[in-house]
Amino acid sequence: MAALNQGFLIKFWGVRGSIACPGSSTVRYGGNTSCVEMLVGGQRLIFDGGTGLRELGVSLLAEMPLEASLFFTHSHWDHIQGFPFFIPAFVKGNRFNIYGAIAPNGSTIEQRLNDQMLHPNFPVPLQVMGADLKFCDLEIGETITIGDISVENALLNHPGEAIGYRVTYQGKAAAYITDTEHFPDRLDENVLWLARQADVMIYDATYTDAEYYDAKASKVGWGHSTWQEAVKIAQAAEVKTLVIFHHDPSHNDHFMDQVAADSRAAFAPSVVAQEGMVLDLRAASQSTFVHRP
Repeated sequence: MAALNQGFLIKFWGVRGSIACPGSSTVRYGGNTSCVEMLVGGQRLIFDGGTGLRELGVSLLAEMPLEASLFFTHSHWDHIQGFPFFIPAFVKGNRFNIYGAIAPNGSTIEQRLNDQMLHPNFPVPLQVMGADLKFCDLEIGETITIGDISVENALLNHPGEAIGYRVTYQGKAAAYITDTEHFPDRLDENVLWLARQADVMIYDATYTDAEYYDAKASKVGWGHSTWQEAVKIAQAAEVKTLVIFHHDPSHNDHFMDQVAADSRAAFAPSVVAQEGMVLDLRAASQSTFVHRP
């Protein structure tokens, strides 16, 4: 088993929302759906299992046997559809702890991952996976400890419910907050709590304000937020670096370039997530903090 980074690295394997959108117009920012890897204090934490999880799994084949913890925000397709293609889960000797909150209908994360692999939706069942899979039901607001790492969660404003996470290790903190919709009259207290003075806040900024409030094609009630609201949260919570995440599949590279420029103008320490981008929370300076693909 390869030795893991003892610091605090965040790598982005999938940055899109809703549906994967590979193609010539999304090459620079990427077309895979949500999957973020954190290498923290010698532990591997993986957040969400969108199509980016397949890419992560391929990269890990050289490091087996593996042990990692997978945290799911919820089980909408764009956050779980990579799980059946996560090759390390099929290999005996690997171990994965899989966390998720119980859904409003009472189903566990194990049931939901199992159900998407049943006929007629998928050719092989979850039980074919040869790795040791341990499923853990999270309580809303529960804090779990992995080594010297604490992982907190809070409920987000999303249809069918979702939870956000905060990872803390040796005075450094990263908040992973997707999918969530802002409130029209106030900042979300749960989001502020997760993001409080975080070194990094990864936030669902699927839309621009213009798209969200469009009179002819409003996105109000769809369960997602905007980069302008992300800036408000980052400023109020005293976040050090804001990461724009969960890009709409219709937003091509040129559109995302404009979002990057506009968000930096509003809040200088803003970056737009790209597949392959790495954040090093232990970097000596801001100039070495972000490693772009």
